[in-house]
Parts: sequence; C-alpha cells; structure tokens
Amino acid sequence: MNHHPEPVVTTARGAVRGLRRGDTAAFLNIPYAAPPRGAGRFAPPRPHEPWDGVRDATVPGPTAPQAERRLGGIDMTPYFGTGWSRGEDYLTVNVWTPAADGGGLPVMVFVHGGGFVAGSTRSALYDGSAFARDGVVLVTLNYRLGIAGFLDLPGAPANRGLLDVVAALRWVRENIAAFGGDPHNVTLFGQSAGATIVGGVLATREAAGLFRRAIVQSGSGLGAFTTEQAARVTAAAAGTLGVEPHADAFADVPDDRLVEAASRLAGIDLRTDTHRDPLIGLSPFSIVLDTQPAESVAAGLSADVDLLVGTNTEEGNLYLVPVGTYATSTADDVDEAAARSHPDPARLVETYRKTRPDASFGALRSAVMGDALFGAGSWALADAHAAHPGSATHTYEFAWRSHALDGQLGAAHAVELPFVFDLVDLDRLNGPAALLGPARPPARLAARTHETWIRFARTGDPGWDAYDTERGATMRIDAEWTQVDDPRGEERRTWG
Repeated sequence: MNHHPEPVVTTARGAVRGLRRGDTAAFLNIPYAAPPRGAGRFAPPRPHEPWDGVRDATVPGPTAPQAERRLGGIDMTPYFGTGWSRGEDYLTVNVWTPAADGGGLPVMVFVHGGGFVAGSTRSALYDGSAFARDGVVLVTLNYRLGIAGFLDLPGAPANRGLLDVVAALRWVRENIAAFGGDPHNVTLFGQSAGATIVGGVLATREAAGLFRRAIVQSGSGLGAFTTEQAARVTAAAAGTLGVEPHADAFADVPDDRLVEAASRLAGIDLRTDTHRDPLIGLSPFSIVLDTQPAESVAAGLSADVDLLVGTNTEEGNLYLVPVGTYATSTADDVDEAAARSHPDPARLVETYRKTRPDASFGALRSAVMGDALFGAGSWALADAHAAHPGSATHTYEFAWRSHALDGQLGAAHAVELPFVFDLVDLDRLNGPAALLGPARPPARLAARTHETWIRFARTGDPGWDAYDTERGATMRIDAEWTQVDDPRGEERRTWG
C-alpha cells in the first residue's frame, strides 16, 4: 500500500492539512473570513484571525444557517445538501487541486444556488474532484444566506452574502498560488442564486481585477430587488421577529429565529408602480441594487471579463413538475404567470402560443416562468456584455431532458450541474425521483460539458462562435451539440 503523506499548504493565516486522493488533493473548510457572530452577522466580512500549528482541512465544516429545503416529488438533497450543519466559523472555502507539485493552473471559483436561503459547499453536486483530475484548481465557498446575507437593513451594508463572495475572491488572489493555481486566471462561476450573485459581482467595482472570466448558469442580470422592494421584506421580517427594522435590533436575535423568520416571509407582493418582482414570488431574498447588473455591465463594468452565460431549455419545469402543478396547469395559470412577469402579458402569451403551437398549458406556463426568472435576465446580460468589444461573450442552452418523474422533468433548472461537475454517476442523482431520472445520460455528454467549462476557464473560448446582438450564436447542448443563431428570437424580443 502506498502511503502518501497528507499534503500541507501554508496560507496567509496559517497552515492547513488536506486529504490526498490519488493524483489530487482536497482541502476542506478553510476560513476566508472571520465567523459572523452577533452584530458581525450584519457587518462586512472581516479577516479571520491567524491560527498556530496546522489546521485540519480533511472534514467538511459548518454551513450558513438555513432551513431544510424540499421540492415536492424530486430528491434535491444533492443540490441543497442536508441542511444546516451548525458552527459559527462557516465563511470557508473548499479547494481541490492536482497534487503534483507545479503551478500556474487555471482556477475556478463556484458560487452555489439555493434561492439565497439554502445550499452549501457540503452539497454532493459540488465535489471538485473531476476539476482537479483535469488540471484545474477548483474552489467552492459558503456565503451568508437569508436574513444575515441579504436582508436590506438600515445600519448594515447591503448584499452581505455578495460581499462574502468578493472576500473569498480576495482570499483566492492572496492564497491560491500555494495550491498550484494562477491568481491571474480566475473564473468565477455560479448557478441559480449563485449565478445572479456572479452577475452582481460583475457589477461590483471593488471586485474588478479579482477574476478574469465568469460563467452565469441559469442566473439573471435583471434579478436584483430595488431598495423599495427590499424594504417591504425588511418590514415584514422585523414584524415577524417583533424588533425594530435596524441592524442593532437584529444583532441580538439568535440564528434559529432568523432562519425561522426567513421561512415565513414567502409570498410578499413585491410589485411596485415601476418594477415587477424579478423572482415572481419564489424567494423574498435577492441581491439589492437600484441599477440592475445588466445595466451596469451595459455601462462598461467588467468589459474586460470573458463571459459565458446560459440557461436550460425547460427551467420552469423544476417549479411545477415536482409539486404536481405542471399537468394540472390551465389557460388561467399561463395568463397569471405572464401577468406576474411582463408589462404586456397578453402579447407575451400570444407570442409563446404562436411559437409553440403544440405546447400544453403546463409547457407554456413553464416557458413563461423560466424566461421571467432566468431567460430574459440572461439575454439582457449577454447583450450588455457583447456591446463592449474588450472581451468575448458566449451563450449556451442546455437542452438534455431528464426522464425523472415519469419523463416530465425535462431540461429543468439545475439539470446541467452534474454534467458541469462530471458527477452524473452519483447514486443519488439516478432513479425515477432523482434529478437525472432512471435512464443513464448519453455517455459523452458529461465529459464534453465538463471539458468545455474547463476550456473556457483556460482560454476564454468554449469552442463555438462568440455571441453578438446581430446573430446571437448559441450552442445548444444535448446528446448532439448544435450551434444555432438566435434560437429564441421571437420570444426573447417580447422581453427586450
């Protein structure tokens, strides 16, 4: 038996001992910021205290406080994780790296999704082993969630969860060379809420220069709440907790009560005279900005960052199929979804009916929801970025259909993640109620998707034509990969 000594790396705050797994090494639960305690939960992230000796980095650490999430008939534990693992020192990163001595490797930093209220580095889908195997240093991170992370509180900085991500990027800049990574070739990528956060980081001046590329998987460049919308959530949270809507009053509320209050905030009407709810009622938390990230990018922010942005073909299915409302959808449900999401709902529905003449009410409702949540905001971000010639924009549409839940789940939200991480063989992902369904995905699809993400991180070119607003070249990813021009032209123009 070969006995490899466990790898030890010295970071700016102290040494860490990781796990060697064949040709790769993993370092788990390394702090990038101080534990957010008490009033510190509502303050900007601060540097972690140095530690003496060698810190054990071989076991997963605590997660951000969160409630357990369920989604009807589908097993989403690989995505959300197993819930709250308690401990204050949770602003941490996991690092996977090729164990061979050497350096200058591309670095990819992943921001998980979960509706701004759930998820963590412990989720099975975010195991970075395949990235390390293929010559990438992969970093996953925890950030503050729910009230601590995103409630817009007087006396506290906005978007604290996003500030955590920027702090993690600073940690990467300072420390990743010690793990073999190139601090000047960092790709920030995220999915769902994590992708919307990545869009927010693209629009954050303080993050400029900390990353060179970005991938936005099913996020939105139009997903931010206005301060007026956020204030409604804050008023509701303060009312639920029986405290004043100010950071000083929230500082004394224990995490358990914050988590419990957050889960009681669903269903607040955030529509105002000037703005619709970009999350159509699905989450009371998002980033809070009076200028949408797509508008900031249009104005030239992050023009020097290569951008890959895409969505899945049937995003909305995840919110309908597992809870049984896809099959029972009616014409009224389609109209209601359109009214929630668009200034001219009748025109929107008319367009979708015309472009999808054979679609069921469930399919139309899903398409409207998917574009309200992700499609429109992804197109806006791609268009905004492509207007600046400094760097490339590429777009994709992930079209492979899962046959989970009697063949209905389809190319739903989150289905691309196991392919990106090359984890389609995980037991929990395969089965009639699992994300990938009962049948094995096409053999090469995961390898090719994973390789493509790495190629983009390495070079800025995923292997197809760059996107521009004239042609809209987009890669449709399925068992076969097909480059198509402006695949959703007529529908997307209704959102323009």
